[in-house]
Amino acid sequence: MDAFSRLAPFIQDFIYQNKWEELRGNQVAACEVIFDSDDNLLLSSGTASGKTEAAFLPVLTELYNNPSKSVGVMYISPLKALINDQFQRLEQMLLDSNIPVTKWHGDASQTQKHKLVKNPEGLLQITPESLESLLTNKRGACLSMFSDLRFVIIDEVHSFMRDVRGLQLLCVLERLKQLTGVNPRRIGLSATLGDMSQAQEWLNTGTGRACAAPVVEEGKKRVRLHMERFVNYAEERDLIQKDGESNYFTVGANSGDFGSREHYEYLFKQTLDKKTIIFTNSREETELLMAHLREIALRNKAPDVYRVHHGNISALLRESTEDEMKSADEKIVTGATVTLELGIDIGSLDQAVQVGAPLNVSSFAQRLGRCGRRGQIPQLLFTFVESIKIHADDVLGPINWGFIRTIGIVELYLKEHWIEPIPPQHHAYNLLYHQTMSCLKSAGEVSTAGLAQTVLSLGAFQHISQEDYRRLLAYMLSIDHLERTEHGGLMIGREGEKIVNSHKFLTVFLATEYLLVKDESRVIGTVDKIYPVGIRFALAGMAWETVDVNEKAKVLFVKQVPGISLVDWDVDFTAELHTVLVRKVRSVLQENEMYPYLSDRCKERLVDIRYIAQNSGILENLVTQLSDRKYAIFPWIGTRQLMTLNYALRHRGIKSKMPWITCIHLEVIFEGTKEALENIIREILYSNLDLYELPLPDKVQVLGKYNEFVPLDLLRKQFIEDYLDFKGLKEAMLDMA
Repeated sequence: MDAFSRLAPFIQDFIYQNKWEELRGNQVAACEVIFDSDDNLLLSSGTASGKTEAAFLPVLTELYNNPSKSVGVMYISPLKALINDQFQRLEQMLLDSNIPVTKWHGDASQTQKHKLVKNPEGLLQITPESLESLLTNKRGACLSMFSDLRFVIIDEVHSFMRDVRGLQLLCVLERLKQLTGVNPRRIGLSATLGDMSQAQEWLNTGTGRACAAPVVEEGKKRVRLHMERFVNYAEERDLIQKDGESNYFTVGANSGDFGSREHYEYLFKQTLDKKTIIFTNSREETELLMAHLREIALRNKAPDVYRVHHGNISALLRESTEDEMKSADEKIVTGATVTLELGIDIGSLDQAVQVGAPLNVSSFAQRLGRCGRRGQIPQLLFTFVESIKIHADDVLGPINWGFIRTIGIVELYLKEHWIEPIPPQHHAYNLLYHQTMSCLKSAGEVSTAGLAQTVLSLGAFQHISQEDYRRLLAYMLSIDHLERTEHGGLMIGREGEKIVNSHKFLTVFLATEYLLVKDESRVIGTVDKIYPVGIRFALAGMAWETVDVNEKAKVLFVKQVPGISLVDWDVDFTAELHTVLVRKVRSVLQENEMYPYLSDRCKERLVDIRYIAQNSGILENLVTQLSDRKYAIFPWIGTRQLMTLNYALRHRGIKSKMPWITCIHLEVIFEGTKEALENIIREILYSNLDLYELPLPDKVQVLGKYNEFVPLDLLRKQFIEDYLDFKGLKEAMLDMA
């Protein structure tokens, strides 16, 4: 019997009504795994490839044929917006099924939640934080709600794997299993996974099941790419430029931002009457860019189709933008950061634009996946605005590493189909603190042995020793987050009560304290600092002026004003490069290939950069002398390995630093010769380096929300064990030798 014939009648009707010609390959493969095995299932394929339907079609068929006595299917998403989007699609599919669907998050209907608690059935859509809240605060209700849970569908698996939220989710699912004795099958969905076996292991955590990951040939996809470049010159004597028409012209003394203005005009023309997402790497850049596009549109009497979508825009405005983009009638142009990388349905796009370099291959894959839906050829435009000082003192200064990295990213993804594997997190002590407090809040007094058994048995903590846990518990007792009972058990202490009773306790990710921005009664969004009365700032692509401040309530009252303003959020992004990507950067510099997606300006820039790199010696030499005592070390390794070498050199008394976060070389001050420095590096590689002896800064740590409640020695251990990589450093560099 074919897969279609095995589906429930209401699903077959849905397929007919939506005029599907056939099931896709991943949908057939998912049906075979769900119907014919007891395995977990991992589905990884491109955006808009039908993964969500591939999971739901067989799962809902199983639920239809054999109704559960409680919630039968739980769908978990990292975003409330994604739940709301899927809710509409599922409601339509489930019309004739008698299978109810309930969404459960902070903005969802309390009436529907109470109804589900009284009569648990069907499909539940939920976020990790809401599930944590249920398990912590409604333990008894969870027993009946999930007593016959069959399937857990986890969307955007790659997003969870990169984040401590993913570990929290695994912990909560295992605690739910401990409570109910039920072991539901898990189904993971993702469009960007670099290492399938790693994702299978993650998905399987605590289930004791195998995980099927069917590989379905999607066929070759055509992609349209173009890369363009604009220049701001830093000095008046540099302000002579050759344009695309081979005409020379001189710009005035106040035209150092000529390239930026040319860039805005170019994007206005390229996005005119085209539904577009313009991705940037910061909220400030998005705000400034969209404000300029709106001003140009006003000057040209063009319609205002410009929107802004990032985490500081109010949910109402973001949802309004999403609805407008779904509409086929309006050609909305939306500036966004990572908030539109995930799979919210915004209909088909004409194109996507990336301003500046994507952070990594995974990010590029996600952003490319936002266009090319419903049979369209994906179309992605890259733009770069460079500020160049031609008479720079540093021989390597004129190299635009982001530009070269972008070429490497494109080549790795489109030609080699490579995406970064996700580094594991084995020593998340901040989450260990959180889950300890969550378990105690749920259960009350627990013996030390019982608490250790409950918490350390969770798969997320399998690499944490009992000694480390004893160390954490002792520290928590010393700061009154725990206290001993007269029976020798443990319970939450006086200071701990303040933490667990806060509405912020459920989240494990770091979140800045924000101030609400209101225009009369309408919420515009949030900012992270007070802008005094009379000061103007940008938000949602518009300029605002503060008219009143309520510091106690943390609210800025504003009025909209004309013109363009700036906003400066504190930078909180972190990025790291993989060795494979860094090596690709090197090969781009070594080769002579001219990539067809580069504009003439970009080709000229690539030639210039290659000339600098090839004549500086950095491509062949481990160490390059920059001045009398200043050297550059180019080992062509990833960020973690480079950071390890950085601290190893400091251990030898050498002043070493990474000039910026995505830098691929070290700068050192060294009194000796180039050869002597190379010998020291070789000695390090052949040594038995003890990472615990490295001169790490006192407060070095992997960022975490509850780090302040974890002993510093454990945070140092987490950094050493989960971030530094001496083995990878040795293997990569000796492989090149």
